[in-house]
Amino acid sequence: MTGDDPLEESDSGEPLPDGGEPSASEPRFDGGTAGADDVALDPWGSSTVSDYRKLFEEFGIEEFDEVLDEVPNPHYLMRRGVIFGHRDYRPVARALQNDEPAAVLSGFMPTGDPHIGHKLVFDEIIWHQRQGADAYALIADLEANSARGMSWEEIDGHARDYLLSLLALGFDPDEGTLYRQSTNRQLQDLAFDLGADANFSEFQAIYGFDGETDVSHMQSVVTQMADILYPQLEEPKPTVIPVGPDQDPHVRLARDLAERMRFFKVSRAYASFELEPDERALVAEFYERLDPADFDDDRLRCVHVAESLEETPLSELAVDASTLDTVLTKLNEAGMEPIRPRTRFFDRRATDEAFEALIDAIDGEKRVYENHIDAFEIDPDDAAELAREIEVDHGGYGFRPPSSIYHRFMTGLTGGKMSSSVPASHISLLDDPGDGYDKVKAATTGGRETAEEQREKGGRADECPVYELYAYLLAGDDDEFAKRVYDECVGGERLCGDCKEQAAQLMREFLAEHQEKREEVADLLEEADIELESPRRG
Repeated sequence: MTGDDPLEESDSGEPLPDGGEPSASEPRFDGGTAGADDVALDPWGSSTVSDYRKLFEEFGIEEFDEVLDEVPNPHYLMRRGVIFGHRDYRPVARALQNDEPAAVLSGFMPTGDPHIGHKLVFDEIIWHQRQGADAYALIADLEANSARGMSWEEIDGHARDYLLSLLALGFDPDEGTLYRQSTNRQLQDLAFDLGADANFSEFQAIYGFDGETDVSHMQSVVTQMADILYPQLEEPKPTVIPVGPDQDPHVRLARDLAERMRFFKVSRAYASFELEPDERALVAEFYERLDPADFDDDRLRCVHVAESLEETPLSELAVDASTLDTVLTKLNEAGMEPIRPRTRFFDRRATDEAFEALIDAIDGEKRVYENHIDAFEIDPDDAAELAREIEVDHGGYGFRPPSSIYHRFMTGLTGGKMSSSVPASHISLLDDPGDGYDKVKAATTGGRETAEEQREKGGRADECPVYELYAYLLAGDDDEFAKRVYDECVGGERLCGDCKEQAAQLMREFLAEHQEKREEVADLLEEADIELESPRRG
C-alpha cells in the first residue's frame, strides 16, 4: 500500500542504511543509520523511511529475525534480512507449518511499468502460495483513477503488464485469485460495511486528509481496507499483507477495523467491571502479589487491592497518577466484590440471537450481565475461537486481524531513490535486456576511490546498489553465491568493474528469460478469471 499503489512496494526507495559493518560471514543489512531523521510513515509516497530501527520502537513493528525459525522453508528475502520486520506474522507461520488455512494478498496500482522493486512483492505472494496459502493479487484501479487521475484506458494497459509479470514469475491463477477493485462487487459491499466504522477525523489524523480531499480518494482508502480483509470473506483465517514499511498505517487501520467489526471482544478480566489494558495489567500484578490468607475471610477483594495500591509509592508502579486514580475509583466502588480472574466476552455488536447462543455455548461457571459474559472455566484462546465460531454462525465476518511483513526499499541505481519517474534509477521488467545491462553498468557503487584503496580497505557492500541487485534478485535462492559476492567485496578481492560486469550480464539474462516467459503466459492470462478491460471509460 503506497501512494502509487495501496498494496505494492513503494516506488520511493532509498539507500539501505549502513548502521555498522556486518561480519563477512553474514551479508545482511541491519537497518540503522547514524544520525537519521525522525521516521515518518506516509502511505501516499511523499516520504521515505530513513531509519528502519525506529520502526520497531515507534510503531511496534517486530524484527523478522525473531520469527524466522518458525517459518517453514523461508524465502531468501527472509533469510537475507530484506524482509526485516513483521506485525503479528506468527499465526500465518503456524498455519503454514501445520497445513492449515492461511492467505496472502497484495496489490498493484497500475501507474507505470512493473519494475524490479515490484518483483519483491510478486515473489512474496508466489512463495506463500507455494507454501499452501490462498493467494490473492489485485489491481488497484480505483486507487489509480481517484488518487492519480489516470484514465481507464491507461490503467488497463499497465494492469495487463503487472499481471503478465506476476504469472511469468510463477503465480498459479488456477490456485489463486486475481481481481480488479472496480469490478469486484463483493469487495465493494465489504468496503461499504467497513465505511460505517470509519470516520473523517480518523482519516484526517492518519492520512492528513482535509476539506480539499476528494471523496473518491477517501472511498479508495476504505476499498483498500476491504482488499486487506477480502481473503477472509469465505472463512476467517490468518492473512499476511506484504508491504513496504511506509504502508504500515494502512495495515494498522485494517487491523483496527477488523476488531471493530467483531461481535465480541474477548479479554482477561478480574472483576465484573471493565478495565483498560494498563489498568488490567496493574490489577493482575497485585492479584499475583497479594496472599488471600492475609485478609479476614481468605478472599481477595477489590477493596483489598485498592488498599495495597494506596500504600505503594507511585514510583514503584508502572502507571501514571491519572491511571492509578482511575483504577482506585473502580476498585473502591466495587468494594467487597471478589477479585477473581475470568475470561470476558464483551458484546460489541452481536445480535440478540448470537448473544444467547454464546451463553448456551459456554460450559462451566459463568456470569451473565447486560453487555458481557464472564466465564471462569475457559482459556482466553479457546474463548476467542468460540466467539468467532458463534459470530460466523450468526452472519458475522469473524475477521482475524491481518498480519504484515515489511521489506526494505531498493536503492535507485543512481544512488538516490528508486523512482518510476527517473528511468535511470530503476530497471523495468519490460526493459530491453540490453538496456538493463547498460543501466547496471552505469550504476553507482559502494566502491572506494581507487583500486588500491579498495584492495586495502574493502568495498562498502552495505551501501552499494549493485550488491543489492545480487542480494534481492540476481543471486536467486543461492545464498552461497550472495555471500561470496559480499565477502569478496568487503575483503577487497572484488573490484567494482568486474562486479558490475557480472551483475549486468545476469540482469540481461534475467530480463530476457522473464520476457520470454511473459509471452508464454499470455494465453494463461486471457483464460484467467479477471477482466482485462474496464467497462468504465474516461
